Parts: sequence; structure tokens; C-alpha cells
Amino acid sequence: MLSSFFSPKLCPMNKQKTDYDIIVIGGGPAGIMAAGQAALSDKRVLLVEKMERLGRKLRITGKGRCNLTNDTTIDEFMRHFGKNGRFLKPAFYNFFVSDLRKLLDQNGIATMVERGSRVFPVCESAPRVADALSNWLKKTGAETSFNTRVTGLLIEDSAIRGITVNRHGKTGQLTAQSVILCTGGKSYPRTGSTGDGYTLAKEAGHSIKPVRPALIPLVTDGDTAVRLQGLSLRNVTASLWVDNKKQAEELGEMLFTHFGLSGPLILTLSGQAVDALENKSAVQIVIDLKPGLDHQKLDARLLRDFSEHAKQQYHTLLHSLLPGKLIPVCIAETGIPKDKIVGQINAKERQCLRNWLKDFRFTVTGYRPIEEAIISAGGIDTKEVQSKTMESRIVKNLYFAGEVLDIDADTGGYNLQAAFSTGFLAGVSV
Repeated sequence: MLSSFFSPKLCPMNKQKTDYDIIVIGGGPAGIMAAGQAALSDKRVLLVEKMERLGRKLRITGKGRCNLTNDTTIDEFMRHFGKNGRFLKPAFYNFFVSDLRKLLDQNGIATMVERGSRVFPVCESAPRVADALSNWLKKTGAETSFNTRVTGLLIEDSAIRGITVNRHGKTGQLTAQSVILCTGGKSYPRTGSTGDGYTLAKEAGHSIKPVRPALIPLVTDGDTAVRLQGLSLRNVTASLWVDNKKQAEELGEMLFTHFGLSGPLILTLSGQAVDALENKSAVQIVIDLKPGLDHQKLDARLLRDFSEHAKQQYHTLLHSLLPGKLIPVCIAETGIPKDKIVGQINAKERQCLRNWLKDFRFTVTGYRPIEEAIISAGGIDTKEVQSKTMESRIVKNLYFAGEVLDIDADTGGYNLQAAFSTGFLAGVSV
């Protein structure tokens, strides 16, 4: 029903029936969910998407496998969102993990739980999840308009009246009783997330918390990471130190790159690291290569290994302790000659090795561009949004959902669930 797309002038709502009951801006997870739920209430719904299809970013999540959510409690979910976690409580109580898994199952996407309680589709295909949700949306009766960029919100007497758009180079406006803004953040701009929603919300009178990358690889000093490029470590602990004070610690998997550190473990710590760097603080990542052993137990193991392999050279012994790519780095940083006979290594040198295994340290000098972030932090101030409905406290009948809000969590499926949950709540609230 885009015949009224190019109406030259917006008439007051009480003088003209609106083009739609509800317009949803943005075709990501939050937008799809919001539009679908609203349409199920027999509303005239239009989803406007500036790209050529729905779920562009969803199609590449979880390295293409799509980490949908996390099979844990609401309280645990809120903890992963930090200070803004409680804002999400009503959304999670309305639509949570079991609801999402049931909806997906009803639409041909069975799910499974993996390590860390992460939920993935059995098909392990993010594009198939996006296609299933697109088909579900179509069945709800919601309309879609692709390649349509929203250029402004129509607001009259502090209430939403519709949107202005540009489609195929032509401008026009569409009227609606309610609008739901689900434009995502500013990460992965090639998928359509270019921060448009922040501009629209700000023009409507909303405050925008500084937008910055979250879940982003970190840049480190020196060439150590470069030498280890491509090496992945599992079951190690990484801790974040800010101005020589330990701020956080996580256990998991990480990856060395040509610029520094990446992988789930580093991404989880990156949000706090970015904030610290923005505050001009000194930031370090400390890797514990043997988190299952405290210093005393590790020393006992080294003594045993040294005794059993006393005639070996140092570099040969290290193969029982480390991946091959790490050995030259260990030799350089411990200062023990690689061909030194193990039986000749003294207590001070053994202590040096032990300390390095427990404290492999990197100085963080920066982070990758926001375009490479999995999600962005910051966004619309949640204090200006009603958590029980997702409605704006400033503009009547304007709603928000998803990453455009100032909500972000670490890795594990939490952010995607928040998008679905806030989208659901906005969709049913209108």
C-alpha cells in the first residue's frame, strides 16, 4: 500500500485516516519481531528497510552460525548488560529464551544448546534463520518496503504522525498512528547499521549516550601479537587491568592477530577496555596460560617436569607446556637460553617461567574501528524510554527497540535476545 507514498503534504491525523497503524523502521531482529507482533494484532503494519532485504546483519552473526540466545536465567541475562540490565527486565519477562526457541521451532528452525549455554540453530546457518523470520513476518500480514531510507520523523504536538522517506531517489511521507524505531547501532555499516536512528531520535528530542564500539578487537603495543598471528588459545584466562588495577577477568578462547588480540574472551573485555582508553587510562590485558593451576601447583608441575626431563634442552621441554608458536616468544620473554639443559635451570629461572605462564602481558594502545565492532555501545538514553512498553517519554506513540538503545552485553547470545525481546515488547505495546 505505497500508493500514498508521495502525499505532498501531511494532514492532521483527525482529518485523514493514516496510511498505516504502525510503521517499523529497520528490518533487523528487533524490527522483524516488532512488525510481526504488531501485525498479529490485526494492525496495518509497514516495515521500512533501507537495504534490499531483511536481516542483513543477522545473516553474518556468530560467524555465520547465529548465536541466537543463551539458555540461562533472566537475572543472569541482566547481569551481562551491566548498569542498564534492569531496564530490560520487563522485555525479558514478556519474551524470553523459551519463547524465542518455540517461535523459531514453529518456523522450521530447531535449536540446540552448546558450551557456555549458547543457543544455536541445529542447521548452524544464520541466513536460514533470517529467511525463516522473514517468512514468518510475511505470514503475519505485515507489509515491507525495501530500499527505502527514512529521512525524518513527522511529529506534531509532541506525538508521532509518520515518517519522511526517500525511495529510489524520490521523497515522500507516510502517516501512521505509531512508529517503532529499530535501526540498530553503528557497527557493520555495510549491513545497514550506520547510526541513522541516533540522528532521528536526537531530532525528536532524545539524548544520545556517546556511541562507541563494543565487542571489538583490541590493538596492542609491540610485535608479539604479530609474531603469534593466527594462533588461537582455548581455556585460558584473560584479565583487564586499568591503571594497574584489575577490573575484570574471563575464561575462554582468544585469538592473536596482525594488530593485537581478538576472539570471544577479548571481545567480552573490550567494552570496558574501550571506555578506559577513552578516559586516557593505561590498559593492559594479562593472559594466564595455565588457569587451572595456581602458582604453587604450577611450580610443583615444573619441578616434576624438570626432574623427569633433566637432560633435555629448554626449548624441547616447552613443547609439553605450550603451542609451538608460543615457544619462541616464551624463550625471548623469560630470557632463558633455548638450548640450556633443563637440569641446569636454576630456581630463579624456573620462577621466571612460572610467572610468565601466569602473567603473559600486553599493553593495549587502541581498538579497531567501530565498523568492525560486533555491536556498538551507547545510544538512546534508556531513562527517556518506558521500560514496560518501550515507548518514548518525550514523543507519544514513538517506540524503540534493539541496539539503537543504550544497551549492550558481552558475547554469548545476550544482545540478540535483547533485540528480539525489546522488539516483541514494542510490537505488542503499540
